[in-house]
Amino acid sequence: MKANYKFSNICGTVYQQGNILFTPDGNTLLSPVGNRVSVFDLVNNKSRTLPVENRKNIAAIALSPDGNVLVSVDEDGRALLVNFKRGVVLHHFNFQKPVQDIQFSHDGKFIAVTHGSHVQVWRTPNHLVREFAPFVLHRTYTGHHADVSSIRWSPDSSKISCFITTSRDMTARLFTLDPLEGFRPKTFAGHKDAVVGAYFSANGKFIYTVSRDGAVFTWTAKEEPDDAEQLASSSFAHSIPQIRWGVHDRHYFNLPHTKVVCTTFHPSSNLLVVGFSSGVFGLWELPSFTNIHTLSISQEKISSVAISPTGEWLAFGARRLGQLLVWEWQSESYILKQQGHYFDMNTLAYAPDGQTIATGGDDGKLKVWSVQNGFCFVTFSEHTAPIMGITFAKHGSVLFSASLDGTVRAFDLVRYRNFRTFTSPSPAQFSSIAVDPSGEVVAAGSTDTFEVFMWSVQTGKLLDILAGHEAPVSTLAFSPTGANQLASGSWDRTIRIWSVFGRSRAVEPLTLSSDVLSIAFRPDGMELGASTLDGQITFFDVRSGKQSNVIDGRKDVSGGRKADDRVAAANSSSTKAFTSLAYTADGSCVLAGGNSKYVCLYDVREGEGVLVKKFQISENLSLDGTQEFLDSRKVNDAGINIDLIDDRGNASDLEDRMDTSLPGASRGAGDMSVRKHRQEARTKCVRFSPTGRAWAAASTEGLLIYSLDDTVMFDPFDLTIDLTPQAVLNILAEGEYLKALVLAFRLNEKPIIQQVYERIPRSDIRLVARQMPNVYIPALLRFTSEHLEKSPHLEFDLIWVQTVITAHGRFLRDRSGEHAPVLRAAQKALGDVEGSISRLCDENTSTLQYLIDQSVVKHGLDDDTSSNASDD
Repeated sequence: MKANYKFSNICGTVYQQGNILFTPDGNTLLSPVGNRVSVFDLVNNKSRTLPVENRKNIAAIALSPDGNVLVSVDEDGRALLVNFKRGVVLHHFNFQKPVQDIQFSHDGKFIAVTHGSHVQVWRTPNHLVREFAPFVLHRTYTGHHADVSSIRWSPDSSKISCFITTSRDMTARLFTLDPLEGFRPKTFAGHKDAVVGAYFSANGKFIYTVSRDGAVFTWTAKEEPDDAEQLASSSFAHSIPQIRWGVHDRHYFNLPHTKVVCTTFHPSSNLLVVGFSSGVFGLWELPSFTNIHTLSISQEKISSVAISPTGEWLAFGARRLGQLLVWEWQSESYILKQQGHYFDMNTLAYAPDGQTIATGGDDGKLKVWSVQNGFCFVTFSEHTAPIMGITFAKHGSVLFSASLDGTVRAFDLVRYRNFRTFTSPSPAQFSSIAVDPSGEVVAAGSTDTFEVFMWSVQTGKLLDILAGHEAPVSTLAFSPTGANQLASGSWDRTIRIWSVFGRSRAVEPLTLSSDVLSIAFRPDGMELGASTLDGQITFFDVRSGKQSNVIDGRKDVSGGRKADDRVAAANSSSTKAFTSLAYTADGSCVLAGGNSKYVCLYDVREGEGVLVKKFQISENLSLDGTQEFLDSRKVNDAGINIDLIDDRGNASDLEDRMDTSLPGASRGAGDMSVRKHRQEARTKCVRFSPTGRAWAAASTEGLLIYSLDDTVMFDPFDLTIDLTPQAVLNILAEGEYLKALVLAFRLNEKPIIQQVYERIPRSDIRLVARQMPNVYIPALLRFTSEHLEKSPHLEFDLIWVQTVITAHGRFLRDRSGEHAPVLRAAQKALGDVEGSISRLCDENTSTLQYLIDQSVVKHGLDDDTSSNASDD
């Protein structure tokens, strides 16, 4: 059993806070998710999350013009300089103050950063050279009287580099990068509210400023008789600092009770995009201020907006809803529309094929996510209360969910509808669910009646009520072997194993030392594991009903001290229990997670119970419970942690200052004892993939997926100093195709592999595939599947797939568990090709039928015309 699982992706969250931005080619969108950055490929419809983490939630990100260097800055001003293409941290740096905006210059040589009421410009570190002190301060710019909120650089065509800044002091200021003789920073005043954004036009003739109250000012050259000749002889674009700017036009959005939250500008097309606090965005053409488009896309305010380099796509992020949208304004269609759970994610389940994951949350939503691309492709909103448990039927096309609204629902994943709803005779809240291996019986445990209800999936009728527990039923599990055994765990410190189709209802309970939180059957059905409130994992032999092993996991799972804890992390009882258990596919290991930042993997073969590895789900200090020790510097004179003081009264937006507490309760900075809620780092549910190659955790930060890194085929024992890309190409030119292909896979460079692969003659494919060493067969089949999805050489790829499976099918079958992802990739590629060819044939058939019909009609008309002529 391999244990080198590594963080792979975050699926359940698409946007939290900060700014979103497009890559220079416009095909990819970057979005901050907690203290990580997610990357959405809009062309190939895939998403991934960079493996680097900031100390706290990210407040601002910036990407260099060449797309090589990414800077992410957290809430405290601590920055990471990341090689974007490889996802590797190059440098750490502390800007000492919270950063509102960070921007690269057009040539990528400088980085401008807000620093309170000042602006700092730093020289961009060289990402190819390791330096001791890579960040070198160029200059600090002063002049604003309040915090600077945004920075924009002058156009590329400007010979004198300058930038314009906006601030809460209701002004914008123009600075030059280097000192200029006779130049003083110019101030753009006249707004009656904080200036949100200021932008240069493409030719440098205009400057546009936008304020929170909905005013847009257009600034242009204020010509005077004395300097008219000077202005006429110089280009506007090259003399932005020398221009004497004045207000040319004043425009207003005139939307009552609405504030401007975020803006962006596309200079080449003169498009201004504005996001409002009402969830509406607008598109205006400047300087004429013509409204092109207005649309309501969210129920909450739009937090961030970005426009692609070509000006075709608009991206929006809504912080409160966790929404991320990409809108093509010309065709008025969505390119991307994703939203995570509004509240915490409670439970998850893997589909039997391992390609999809379903999640249920406190918001009553049931979402189904694709593991391949990380996107949610269907959301069910039928439940009206938190969803506490979900599970798939064995064939994978039916999904069951149990909720506190008193219903158990069955969803059809082919037609995407709720086709069955199960209820109890008297109202009851359901907290657990299980489906038998045949998929014909569904069971749910109740929290208030302490009973287990069983229904028929086909008829929807209640089959039986299992009574005997004396406390809420917290967990259920059917035996996976089809032995008609149902295990139920309860807070009454017992586990009962029911023979659901037997005549006798006499059940001898298995007694434990504490409340049962979770149970799981081993895949062979011979062993049952149970986690209890005292932090132990107890194992029972199902046949004899005797205890076979105990793991004391209190020390393993404990970790992380909350900001208001009086006791140390080692003595805290709130984090010392596993709330979720999952066996691996081979039954050799158990994965356990709970109300802490750790997920533990235990080896349970032969009753050992050895801790194999501990995974820390997050290092985000913005979450409660990620620190082992509290910082005494954050405790004020009243003995209260300053992170817990409610500072909403200092917020700038009216809706953020509104008191949502009970009448008569004090709030804000007036009462320093008022607490605020911080999310805790915890794991609600863990599940293994059916193949065992990955596992997922429903956590505070979203749906975390950890997988084995099986994409690299690197064998240093087979490498020699002579093995280079040029050597591979030379061997290929000599016609030694098998040797060239093997060497290309040893190098593991995709361009080289593709070049060798496509140069192999069609007549030699069968010979090369048969003689390919077994160690490279999975890599060859995976590469062929990927090539089949993207390449127009359909017959060529199909011959490769057929030959590899025919020649090495026995090898792949004997190791089906290890190579299941490769086989599924090949199956998916073949299915997509089949669907494409089928659609193409249908379209061609319809077109030919249409042409035949038109020909018949035409000949009929010609015959009628000729007959009429003969009659005349």
